[in-house]
Amino acid sequence: MWRRVLALTMKEFLALLKDKRSRMVIIVPPLMQLIVFGYAATFDLNDVPYAVYNEDSGGAARELLARFSGSSSFKLVAQLDHESQIAPLINSRKILMVLRIGRDFSKELLLQRTGSVQVIIDGRNSNTALVALGYIRTIFVDFNRAWSETQGLRRSHAQLEVRAWFNDNLESRWFIVPGIVGLLTLVVALLVTALSVAREREAGTFDQLLVTPLRPVEILLGKALPGFIIGMVEASLIIAIAVFWFQVPLRGSLPALYTGLFFFLLSGIGVGLMISSLAVTQQQGLVGAFLFLVPSIILSGFATPIANMPPFMQDLTRLNPMRYFLIILREVFLQGASIESLWSQFWPMAAIGVVNLVFASWLFRHRLY
Repeated sequence: MWRRVLALTMKEFLALLKDKRSRMVIIVPPLMQLIVFGYAATFDLNDVPYAVYNEDSGGAARELLARFSGSSSFKLVAQLDHESQIAPLINSRKILMVLRIGRDFSKELLLQRTGSVQVIIDGRNSNTALVALGYIRTIFVDFNRAWSETQGLRRSHAQLEVRAWFNDNLESRWFIVPGIVGLLTLVVALLVTALSVAREREAGTFDQLLVTPLRPVEILLGKALPGFIIGMVEASLIIAIAVFWFQVPLRGSLPALYTGLFFFLLSGIGVGLMISSLAVTQQQGLVGAFLFLVPSIILSGFATPIANMPPFMQDLTRLNPMRYFLIILREVFLQGASIESLWSQFWPMAAIGVVNLVFASWLFRHRLY
């Protein structure tokens, strides 16, 4: 028995290794995903962009700020002169946080009274905010200890006040659940479309479809619309569950959310149809969808911040439609963004979708196997 099993096993190995497509499937995808995970999947924060609004010219304030500027975890982006400068920087994601030091901070510490430092932090990405707050508290504890020793005090009276914008309690559910809307919508739309043409080819009906009066554009639309409709219904259901079951606030407008959803489905279906056009069998279509899906999730900022990735990985994320849709979801849900403020996220998804649909149409026309 074992001799027959061994012979069959050797036959399967030879079949895999002799077939060029099979060798590519078992070697290239794991290597590509190893590279993506190795560079992109990190929870460490480096060069966190921050701004300083310092109203105190005393020594304690200068010493505290020196600890931040000397840390490799933080990168000073701006020195602010007025409170009105804070909101535009955080809203545009140019900075993650603002250190605000009142004018009497050093004086209060010298008088052995409580001196407060306010940290205003972007709470739209609660995971990143919590990690950054951990770094801030470590620096603050070191400052308190050093100040107490320098001044000969038993303890320092410096106090940290945290104010998180858009997510006051830094609830991870408010960050994760909107992201799941994009994740599940992409999975459904991609799988429905990535298997559509491959299924026809495997069943032998694709040639019959090509000789019908239908033009390639009409075939493309017929293949795209089911995925589009299913994606819309699926996303609407998930959004309703997020709002009414998980109590995630929806502060923005539904037109802005559904405009983003339209362009996201356009881009996802475009990628799915291109994969399906290249695949000969449904198995190849599934492998292609998986090969696109996993890196797109890692490179989207769903779990780890894009700003933490190496520069070449950050550039690569610009080809990922999910990157843009996650920004739309979180800004509409938590920030209350409108259509006008999100055009910079809409047009890249539209471009990705159009390019992939045109390429898929070309493949239909040339019957690429």
